[in-house]
This record gives sequence, C-alpha cells and structure tokens, in this order.
Amino acid sequence: MPAQAYTGKECVCQLRKGICDQSCVEGMLETRFYIACLRLTGRRCVVIGAGDVGLEKVEGLLACDADVTLVAPEANPELVQLALEGSIRWERRGYRSEDLDGCLIAIAATSDTNTNIRVFEDAEQRAMLVNVVDVPPLCNFILPAIVRTGPLAIAISTAGASPALAKRMKREISEQFGEPYALLAVLLNDARGWAKATLPTYQDRKEFFESIVNGEPDPVELLRDGRFDDVRALIEDAMSAHSRMTRAAFD
Repeated sequence: MPAQAYTGKECVCQLRKGICDQSCVEGMLETRFYIACLRLTGRRCVVIGAGDVGLEKVEGLLACDADVTLVAPEANPELVQLALEGSIRWERRGYRSEDLDGCLIAIAATSDTNTNIRVFEDAEQRAMLVNVVDVPPLCNFILPAIVRTGPLAIAISTAGASPALAKRMKREISEQFGEPYALLAVLLNDARGWAKATLPTYQDRKEFFESIVNGEPDPVELLRDGRFDDVRALIEDAMSAHSRMTRAAFD
C-alpha cells in the first residue's frame, strides 16, 4: 500500500474518505498488470513536482529520449540545471489541466493530495497514462525497478507490495544478467535482417535463434570469457548451415 495511506492517517486518494481505511488498496496484490515497453523518443511527457522524486522520474524519461516538461513553482537544483541546458522545459508555476494536452504520460510527484488527485482525474478524462508516485489508487500504470544494460532491459515489479524487495532483486539480477547477455543481444540483432530475408516463417526464425542461444558451446559463457569473435562465428556457422540445408532441399 502507499506509504502515506494506512488506517488512521489522512486520506490521500480520490476516494476522499478523510481518514484512510485502506479500502483503496484492497485487492492490490491480485491486480494483473499488462507489461509493455514504451517507445518514448520524441513523445511529450510531463512531470508535476520537482523534488528528489521528480528528478528521478525526469531522469528516467530522459534516458528514453522523451520530450519532458516539468511543472513546479520551485525545483531541485539538478532539475534547474537540466532546464538551463535545454534538456527539459520548466513551467515555473503550479499545475494546470492543460499541462496534459498532447502528452502520452503524466507523472505526479508532489506532496499535495489535491494536486495529485487533479492530475489523476484530468489524465483519466484524456485516457492517458498517469502515475502518482507512491499512491497506487491514483495510477493506471506502475513503474517497475529496471535493470538496464545496453539494449537489455529487465523489469521487476512486486505490484507495489515491497519496493525494498524489488531493489534487492534488481541488484541480484544485474549481477546475474549483465554485459554478456547485452553483447549477445547486439550480435543476434545483427542477424535479424538476414533471418527476416531468408527464413520464411516465424517458426523458422524462432528455431534459428533458439539454436544459437541454447546451443553448445554456450554463447553467454564464451562472451564471459571475452570470446566475442567465437560467438560471431557461431552465428555465421548457423546461417551457413541453414543455407546448405536450403540448397539441399532444392537439389
């Protein structure tokens, strides 16, 4: 449940119950989230609130090349610097409903309950994605912990039950699935054009790539040993083997 919401404290969600009774988070752990990766390059996103949490959300959006607007009367010094250098636009004032116009995502990171509820309701009216930090009832999507290495991204979610557990899992997964996996992804991507042009069906392409990823020698272990060229040779051998089979089928 959200850190601010527990029995006896002031309500922070759209139910406006005055004193929280936790009814807003009933069934939260049973909620099934549709996991997706969004392409944000050039897409307008707005962050309302400019403290340390707002900075974290802005940095996450910038890492995905989003077009970020920050709305807040005052801002964390690092956010001020991002605005000065032109990395983000800063609307130095309070939130207005029109701030959401043309945006794909809204993230509210304020300590003001009324503002957070307004952002959520305005976004819902526009059928857009909205996340009010640490208040699950005011979110139609959640932000998982992310392990990111090169093109490889792994998301970890506990459905809001324990960010601390998600952080531990992020650390352990990062150690287990690091640079060798990212390098393998890059090498396999280089073969995608050939596969699409040469292998006629999805099943053919699936079997081709799985034969490399799950084959012997293990390409991940080769990359851990720094044997980059050996993995490239594995892929080229698999391509050559398929070409020979294709020629044989027509002989």
